[in-house]
Amino acid sequence: MTGAFRERAEGRGDRTPLASVSRAALLRNAVASRARTYTSRVLRSDAWGHGADAVVDVLSEAGLTLTDPAAATPGSLDPVALFGLPGGPEASAPALRFSGAVLATKDLRAGEGVSYGYLYRAAADTRIALVTGGYGQGVVRSLGGSVDVSFAGRRHPIVGRVAMDVCVVEIADAAIQRGDEAVFFGDPARDEPSLGEWCAVTGLSGGELATAAGLHATRRVVG
Repeated sequence: MTGAFRERAEGRGDRTPLASVSRAALLRNAVASRARTYTSRVLRSDAWGHGADAVVDVLSEAGLTLTDPAAATPGSLDPVALFGLPGGPEASAPALRFSGAVLATKDLRAGEGVSYGYLYRAAADTRIALVTGGYGQGVVRSLGGSVDVSFAGRRHPIVGRVAMDVCVVEIADAAIQRGDEAVFFGDPARDEPSLGEWCAVTGLSGGELATAAGLHATRRVVG
C-alpha cells in the first residue's frame, strides 16, 4: 500500500472509501470502442460516478464529440463499454477501483458474533478487521457474507451485516494491520474482486453499483 493511502487512512482518520478512476483505462476503452460521438447519457450522475470533468477531458483527447441524444447513431459511445462495466465488450477494462482501509483488527473467539444481530458467529478462533465502507457509500447490505475483499491480492470474506460506514472482514492469520488497503472491486485481470460479483449477489447493474460507489467515496483520478 502506498504511503499516501496509509496517511489518508491513519493520519486524518477519514472513514470514506476511495474510488480511483483510471484515466488510462477510460482512454483505452474510448479508443477501442471506435465511436466518434457520445451523448449526455455518458455524463449522467457525474459520469456514472467516474467524474464528468475527467471523462469529458478523456473523450476530447480520444477525438469524440458530444451530440444531441436525438441525433445519436448506433455508433455512439456506449457508457458500459467506456467504463468497463459488466456486460460490456471483453476488451474493456474497469475504469473504477473501489477500496477501503483497515481501521482496526481484533481477535474473535469461537462462538462470538459481529455486527448487527450477530448473524455471523465464528466457527473457530479467528481474527477480523473493521474496514471503511458501508451501505452509506455503496457497499450494499446484501453483500455481507456473500463477497470478498482483497488485501495485497489475497481474498478475505465480508462477514456479518454491512453497517452504514464500515464492514467486518474475517482475516484469520493474515498479516493485516491498521491502514492497509482493502479492495472491494477493481480489475479481475489484476486478481482483484470484480464488480460482476457484486451484480450477481445484489441483482443490481454494474452501472448502478459503480455510480453509488463513485458518488459517495473520495474520488481520485489516477494515470
